[in-house]
Amino acid sequence: LAAFGLLNVFAIKTFKDYKRKIGAKLADAETRVQTADAYSTKLESVREEMDWLTDNLPEPKMGQSVGSQLEQFASSQAAASQLEVKRKRILDPETTGAHFHRARVEYEVTGTEASLYRWLSKLYVPTKLSAITSLRLAPNAADDTKIDCKVTAEQWYRPQTDGEAEGGEEVLPEAAQQ
Repeated sequence: LAAFGLLNVFAIKTFKDYKRKIGAKLADAETRVQTADAYSTKLESVREEMDWLTDNLPEPKMGQSVGSQLEQFASSQAAASQLEVKRKRILDPETTGAHFHRARVEYEVTGTEASLYRWLSKLYVPTKLSAITSLRLAPNAADDTKIDCKVTAEQWYRPQTDGEAEGGEEVLPEAAQQ
């Protein structure tokens, strides 16, 4: 009878330990399911943006070429929009991003309101990852029909790695090309 009582106490203790472990595993599983649901919801909310970025992903480029191309584009569009360029300069690229860097140019221009807005709308090109990140407008002191504008335009680009040529092609060492 004493052995049966000890066996029951041991069995009950083992069962309680087993039940506690199962409860802890169940709580952990519920937490994981909630986390997975949260990730799934977040993924669905940004899926469209991810698809757009995949469709418009630029080829890897050298930072200097992106900056000079952005400057040339902004200058040609300013001339086409009949703006007077007072000052322009290529700023140092922003290279802190893990996947993208930013080429930056700064312009000071003067022109009519319509010309200025036409130029600004041409600088904003989402498919080329180009945007206006800083804009300051002021009335022109000499001519009240014109507006002075200081603008910073930026273009995000994928930096070229050591093993890639411009355009994303793999560069092979000379020994491997022979």
